[in-house]
Amino acid sequence: MLFSKPHRILVVDDVADNLLLLQTVLEAEGYDIDTALDGCLALAMIEASPPDLLLLDVMMPDMSGYEITQSIRQNDKLPLIPILLITAYDEASVVEGLKIGANGFIRKPIDFDLLLAKIREILS
Repeated sequence: MLFSKPHRILVVDDVADNLLLLQTVLEAEGYDIDTALDGCLALAMIEASPPDLLLLDVMMPDMSGYEITQSIRQNDKLPLIPILLITAYDEASVVEGLKIGANGFIRKPIDFDLLLAKIREILS
């Protein structure tokens, strides 16, 4: 019987506690988790080894989740990485995110059952 490798997810958030919480929940579900505290580090990690999925906070000081999404979508050397944006914002930001190439949104505070369902749907 062949065993498949666990999916690798990169979680990007400028708040270390948020990263730890998401990492703990996702690792408990069997995913391999990488984390980054800022957009520049995230982009370098993605270029070096693209993840299977990107969970990306929208509001970060150095580079917003929108800017990171645009940068990834404009880089022809990268595969099409599914991106879920994490936001506390309203519908207008959802439309903006989808226009630039995000695959979906997770609202804060995070409903972990919904998050896990979306991740399973995207990675299936």
